[in-house]
Amino acid sequence: MKSEQKYSLETHLVQLGVGTDERTGAISPPIHLSATYRHPGVGESTGYDYTRSINPTREILEKGLAELEGGARGLAFSSGMAALTTFFLHFTQGDHMVVSEDLYGGTYRVLDQIFANFGLKVTYVDTTNTTAVAEAITKNTRALLVETPGNPLLGISDLAALGQLCRERKLLFAVDNTFLSPVLQRPCEFGADVVIYSATKYLGGHNDLCAGVLVAREEELGDQLYFLQNSTGAVLPPFDCWLLLRSLKTLTLRIDRHCLSAMLVASWLEQHPKVTDIYYPGLKSHPGHELSCKQAKGFGGMLSFRVESDELARAVLKRLRLISFAESLGGVESLMTLPAIQTHGDIPEAERLRLGICESLLRLSVGTESVEDIIADLEQALGD
Repeated sequence: MKSEQKYSLETHLVQLGVGTDERTGAISPPIHLSATYRHPGVGESTGYDYTRSINPTREILEKGLAELEGGARGLAFSSGMAALTTFFLHFTQGDHMVVSEDLYGGTYRVLDQIFANFGLKVTYVDTTNTTAVAEAITKNTRALLVETPGNPLLGISDLAALGQLCRERKLLFAVDNTFLSPVLQRPCEFGADVVIYSATKYLGGHNDLCAGVLVAREEELGDQLYFLQNSTGAVLPPFDCWLLLRSLKTLTLRIDRHCLSAMLVASWLEQHPKVTDIYYPGLKSHPGHELSCKQAKGFGGMLSFRVESDELARAVLKRLRLISFAESLGGVESLMTLPAIQTHGDIPEAERLRLGICESLLRLSVGTESVEDIIADLEQALGD
């Protein structure tokens, strides 16, 4: 931003990077591709030494991300999993974490198949039940990681209650806010110590870059996470930083459209005779609807629904014309996936079925196409 004046979130997003290149006055900040930097003399630095440690383009992005979340430090990574992995490296052998059971399968995979080997203990809990979270805490618990809305069942966890619980028990409170973005939900306002994003999704929004973000609410924790980022090196390259800066400028516009269209699609699906269950917090039938109204400014563009049979789910994916059968979410193009086989395939089958992630469950990322066209595609795909 060009001054210390307080602006709305919408204005702040549009103005990211403007005025940072004082020499030329460029509205769009330059992409600094240099891997290293000349020093004026021994013990002297321009502030930049090696691009893994700091890069001018990434610096603009990271400062902007911290300001958007109301945090002290933002860090940009080469993927959402790189961001999560760096966060998990903050813990040591014997530490215990309580984690949402309704979460991305890749998070489960990295905890279960990698960090378990280093002695990090994890208990998966229904974090929409604050009492269950409290009961899962042990003397070795160091953190609570919540994904809300959940993935793929869109469960809503009470951020204020969980934030209070973490303060009382002296736990680190981390929130994966990928499904909503800071436009709709700002976890730091509820006491979150770390906010996590797969920026590949809504922050990037165009299915053309892979990125991850950590934002720390306090400077000390931010410095600790930066040490891990710099030491392990999974930083976001300069060009991708510039792409993400570009994308963030239209985030509010895109999120508004995603929310509007998803509400219409969810309402249509709720009435369809071949849809047996619909999961979207914007619907009054959703158990987390009222809580979502209190802690978020909108319901997002993600929904899941269950159809009559596994065979119908596969037929729907085969018949899609406009909507793409593809993994990921949050882009301007509508995408549909089969979580049990794709995004959550690494979760053991018994656990998937217990959670309700069966092969008749479809997850839809509602894009910004004409909502009439999206519904028409769903109608023909579901068949007569």
